[in-house]
Amino acid sequence: MMKGVILAGGTGSRLGKLTSVLNKHLVAVGNMPMIEYPLATLKKMGIKEIIIVSGAEHVGTVLQYLTKEHPDIDFTYKVQKEAGGIAQALSLVEDACRGSKIAVILGDNLYEEEFSRAAMQFDNSNSGTMLFLKEVPDVQRFGCAEVQGNKIVSIVEKPKEPKSNLAVTGLYFYDSSVFDKIRKLKPSARGEYEITDVNNMYVADGRATFNVLKGFWSDMGTYESRKRSEDFILSKGTEFFML
Repeated sequence: MMKGVILAGGTGSRLGKLTSVLNKHLVAVGNMPMIEYPLATLKKMGIKEIIIVSGAEHVGTVLQYLTKEHPDIDFTYKVQKEAGGIAQALSLVEDACRGSKIAVILGDNLYEEEFSRAAMQFDNSNSGTMLFLKEVPDVQRFGCAEVQGNKIVSIVEKPKEPKSNLAVTGLYFYDSSVFDKIRKLKPSARGEYEITDVNNMYVADGRATFNVLKGFWSDMGTYESRKRSEDFILSKGTEFFML
């Protein structure tokens, strides 16, 4: 069984005063804190062990909330001391995930779809990563995947001239070699260790698979995307997202 990782760091500055004293992932979306939705995505896969990565200033609050609300889950907590990018945050869980395949989800991502079949397929395969793509009108905001047939050819982060409209969403399945790949990274132009560079290493090895999502997907990290996500949650009913 894969282990789960929720990346819940960052300052949440794009949500303004909502995050002045609160971790972004505890901000309400619908009638629950944001982190409940990626947590539900992992729980629906049957994942029992979950590692939370959060910033030093908020990890205590996140721990307090999750321990109280989810006493049945075996949580481990890691502290990201500086903002070094998604790959840098993921590197912190290596000891807790040694030898295991992992499902990594960004703490501000909302998915309509359920991934237990994909998780089982990946867990029983020799694939190095499984990525989840979504057709979007604003792919310039995301990692953009160029696909030929059933293969990813390349992924370009925030392209000015995208070669497709397929965004790489914030759910990633990885084998244990992901940590070796992270160690090979160099900081990008914006000074961060990019998860897109990790994914491209799998692409170069021919070990990247993908699924194209049909259902709703959004981040919740801006006023606009939080509102869009909240409208969708309320249209479905919060219980739709829970076990």
